[in-house]
Amino acid sequence: IKTINIEINLDKLYTGKEIILSDIYYDLDKWDIRKDAEIPLSSLAQMLKDNPRIRIQLSSHTDCRSSEVYNLELSNKRAKSAVDFLIKSGIAQERLIPKGFGESQLINKCICEQCTEEEHQANRRTTFTILN
Repeated sequence: IKTINIEINLDKLYTGKEIILSDIYYDLDKWDIRKDAEIPLSSLAQMLKDNPRIRIQLSSHTDCRSSEVYNLELSNKRAKSAVDFLIKSGIAQERLIPKGFGESQLINKCICEQCTEEEHQANRRTTFTILN
């Protein structure tokens, strides 16, 4: 028998605190999950498997381009795509609530026509909030 001691640093998860999922971004006018977003979404799926009583809201956002109505619809499709990915990863649908916010919660509040593509990209994101 061999004993191995390792230190694992875990971030505490708080109910009601929004957490930005790094590297989950979307192309302009798209809502499909890009290949580069599969890794952090898979990590989220594993966290949910490890914590079977947690329910989350997945919130998706757009940049400032296009109309508010269009952006709200687009962000809802993005949130639903993230939820669908997690369901395919084995997470029960009743634990996941998709919600789109359109352009109402921009991270980069630059003048839309003067934003760089990187600033627009940062606004096109998905976050999650633990509900319970």
